[in-house]
Formats: sequence, structure tokens, C-alpha cells
Amino acid sequence: MKIIKLLVLVLTVSSFAIGAVPAQAARDHISIVGSSTVYPFATVVVERFGKTTSFKTPKVESTGSGGGFKLFCAGVGVGHPDITNASRRIKKSEYEKCQKNGVREIVEVKIGYDGIAIANSKKAAKFSLELRDLFLALAKNVPDPKGGEQLIENPYKTWKEVNPKLPNQKIEVLGPPPTSGTRDAFAELALEGGCKTFKWIAAMKKKDKKAYKRLCHTIREDGAYIEAGENDNLIVQKLQANSNALGVFGFSFLDQNLDKVQGSSIKGVKPRFESIADGSYPISRPLYFYVKKAHINVIPGMKEYLSEFTSEKAWGDEGYLADRGLIPMPKMERRKFLSDVKGLKALKM
Repeated sequence: MKIIKLLVLVLTVSSFAIGAVPAQAARDHISIVGSSTVYPFATVVVERFGKTTSFKTPKVESTGSGGGFKLFCAGVGVGHPDITNASRRIKKSEYEKCQKNGVREIVEVKIGYDGIAIANSKKAAKFSLELRDLFLALAKNVPDPKGGEQLIENPYKTWKEVNPKLPNQKIEVLGPPPTSGTRDAFAELALEGGCKTFKWIAAMKKKDKKAYKRLCHTIREDGAYIEAGENDNLIVQKLQANSNALGVFGFSFLDQNLDKVQGSSIKGVKPRFESIADGSYPISRPLYFYVKKAHINVIPGMKEYLSEFTSEKAWGDEGYLADRGLIPMPKMERRKFLSDVKGLKALKM
């Protein structure tokens, strides 16, 4: 009897690996992990899906983009998530880890765009920042203010020291941890954007790309930048309590909390729906989710959930996700990703 039971278990696990699992072996709900930025959008879709279909409401966890990929790429089967949300594109190293662990067919779905806001309490003065200001305030190593092509450990204590036009206020920025896609995008778009305004540093990229990236993306660890976890709502709360601090989080959280916080303008452009949509706001990025193709016909409701998320009523110009702060993709781009979803086109990297 024990041998028969063991044989049944082996067959069940094996069948999952090739995408043909008996119904009784499947979970009765979709499991979603990943980005804290995409989390509120996914939650809205999940709630609608739960109310308008006969399927169980999916479970969504906010683990951060990096944490989500780690869980998603760990393997195929009911013990692993079906979908991971991401506020950046999957890295080649993460894709390779998925492949190594048997997660061989992944469907990539871009859902729209988001801006990264640099915000503070409405009780404080509004900031107007340049990308160079952000780099000089938050990078671990910066050019020596005395001049020359020398790097020193960041000496700046106040915003006024960084730029005489800014307030004489202690540099104190609450932001996401390294596992966050928002942190990755902030480093790439904001810090590197300011870093390369120094011509001699920009020239480093051709000579030593790794050293250039390490310099431009490494955030100081002396207390000026405070890792505030994956919960963007918590950062908003902390900004209310501390009017001297700035916070880094997705535009949707700014948009939903305009009664409490205000966004800083970057290069003279305010973080608004229109400026992110037309590309004039400098710190904006695409948002995604990734689907495990092997789970599509196994976990109940997978196709229907994908259909709901990629419907015009959800991600369209007048869709309910736009009401929550998502910046819709242009129609042609929506059609492209809708076609990929319908055809379950596997990502190649």
C-alpha cells in the first residue's frame, strides 16, 4: 500500500512539471506575489475578479519585485506562486534561475506605466529637484566638491550643501529596500541620471561599465537614506509624522494621498498623470506581471484572471486601473501584449 501511495505522489508531481496535473492536485485559488507598486493595481483586479466570476478570489502578497522573482522562479507546482508582479523587467539572471528550476515558459505582461515620486508632507515647503541633486544627496561616493576628477565618501549633510537653491534642511530620505523594483528603477533613472551629468563619470561607462554602475547606483549607508520596507503606505504615514523627510514611492501612492503629501518637481516637471504618460517626467518606468505557463490549465481561473487584467475596462484609457493611478499604455502596445497573453507567448531572453 505504501509503495502504491508513493507511486501516485511521484506521478502527480511529475505531471505538474509537464503541465498536466490532475484536478484534485491543484490549488483552488491563484497565488500572486511581487511588487508593492503593482500590488494595489493587482488587488483591484483581484477584487473584481472575485466578485464577477465563480472562481475563488486570488491571494496577493506584497513581497517586492526581487522577492517575488525569487519565489516565482523557485519551481513549478502548487507550492510555488502562479504569477509575480514587478515594477521592473525581469533580469537575465532571474530568467536563468527560472529556467534552471524548471520554470521554462514564462509569459511577460506589461500593464502600463508609473512614475516614481519624491514626496514630502504638505506641512513642509515643496521641493524642486534636479537629478544631480538626488545623486549628490544619496550616492555613497560623489565627486569632491573642491573640484577635480576625484571621488570621496559623501560629505553632504543638508540639501543646501548639495544645491544652494534648496532648503537648509537635513538630508533624510525614506525609501524602499534593495529587493524593491522601485529601488532598482530609482537607482537607474534618478541616481544614474544625475551621476552621468558629470562628463568624466559618464565617460567611465565605456571604459569600465561595472565600476560606473557601482558608483552611480550605490546608495549611502550613513543614515541619510532610510530603508522603510516594501510598504509604500507606511512611508506616507512616516512623512506625515516627520515634515523634514522626503519619501520615494510610486506615483499611484502619491495620487491616492494628495491630502497628506506633495510631489517634488524633477527638472521642472511635476509628477502628474499627463507628464508620466507623455514621457516628460524624468523618473517613470513600465510595470509588469509574469505568468507561469505550466500553471495555466492547472490552477482554476488563470485564463479568466489574465483576460480581466488585460481587458479595456481594466487597463484601457478609461479603465478602472487608470482611476487608481496606472498610466495606460498606448493602444498599439496594449494590443501587442494582449496578443501575447491570448497566445500565451513564452518570453525569450
